[in-house]
Amino acid sequence: MLTRTLLLTGTLLSSAAINAQVFSRELGDFDLKLGTQPSRSMAQGLVKPTSPGSTFHGGLDLTHDSGWYIGQWAPTMGIKPGSNLEVDSYLGYKHPFDQTLSYELGVIQYSYPKVSPMDSHQFYAGLSLLGTHLGAAFSNDPDRRDSTVFADLGANRPLGIGVRLKYTTHQLGTPVSIADGGSVSTFNDWSITLSRPWKGLDLNVIYSDSSLDGGDCSAYSGQNPQCDGLLTFKAERTFY
Repeated sequence: MLTRTLLLTGTLLSSAAINAQVFSRELGDFDLKLGTQPSRSMAQGLVKPTSPGSTFHGGLDLTHDSGWYIGQWAPTMGIKPGSNLEVDSYLGYKHPFDQTLSYELGVIQYSYPKVSPMDSHQFYAGLSLLGTHLGAAFSNDPDRRDSTVFADLGANRPLGIGVRLKYTTHQLGTPVSIADGGSVSTFNDWSITLSRPWKGLDLNVIYSDSSLDGGDCSAYSGQNPQCDGLLTFKAERTFY
C-alpha cells in the first residue's frame, strides 16, 4: 500500500558567516556577479538544488549585454563531513522580446572531482510569458537519462498563491533488481508546490510522489526526498 507521509519543516537562514549575498559589478558590456546563492534560476527552476545540509557554497556569473552568460556554481564545497565537492559549470543565452516574453537556452556540466571522473550534462530551455515560466531539460548522465518539464504559474490573484509543477521521467542505464525478483529500468516522479509570502516568511506546501510503490521503492533515485507520497509544510525566512 502506498505510504503517505506528513512532514513539517521550519527553516531560518540567519548565520552571519553564511548569509546569502550576491555582489554585482559592471565591467564594460559585462555584468559580473559573485555570491553565496545562485544568481540565476537556469530555465526557471531546472537547475539541481543545493545538497541538503550544505554549509559552504558559492559561485560566479558573467553576463554580456547581448544575452550570453557563463558561470560556475558550487552547491557544496565538500568541507563538511559526508559531503563532496560539486562544481556546476554553465553556458547559456537569454533573450527578451519585450517586457512580457523571453526565452532561454543553455547547458550545465555537473562535476564531482573527488568522487568520479565521469561528468554529467543537462541541456535546458525556458520560456517566460506574462509572469508564467515554462521549462524543459534533458540530463545525460553516465548511467541514466532524465527528462524534465517544469512550470511556474506565478502568483494567482487575489490570494497571491504561487504554483510550481515539475514532472520527470527517469531511464536507468542498468535495471535495478527488486525483492520480488523483478527489476526497474524506468520510473516517473513529480511535485507540486504552493507558496505564499506572509509577514516576512515564505510559506510553502509541497506534495511529491512517484510511479513506484511498495518494494519497487528500493530502486528509487529520483528528485523527491522519498519514493512514496510526501506532504511537506515549509516556512523559510532569510536574513541578510
